[in-house]
Amino acid sequence: MQAIPIRKFFFINTLKLVMTVRTAKSLQRRHVMIAMGQFAMLAITTMFAAAAAVGLNWLFLQAAFLMMRPATAQRIPLRAELARGTAQLARAYSAMR
Repeated sequence: MQAIPIRKFFFINTLKLVMTVRTAKSLQRRHVMIAMGQFAMLAITTMFAAAAAVGLNWLFLQAAFLMMRPATAQRIPLRAELARGTAQLARAYSAMR
């Protein structure tokens, strides 16, 4: 006997008229295969959910930085005239005392 059985080509096999016989061993392997498929689906779904969570976290962080930017980006410079005017007023009131 050979280690790997060789299936010869017969024209009748292409018609698929013969039903396969299901044995207890093949049914057991079927359940194992279904369980493995479900576990793989769960793992892939978990990876997609983790990627979506990281993407949304990055997006919200970028939005937070953009909302904070206008508060620090434009600073109104102090007007020198106001400071000089305040100093002049202080001198005027101190002279009256």
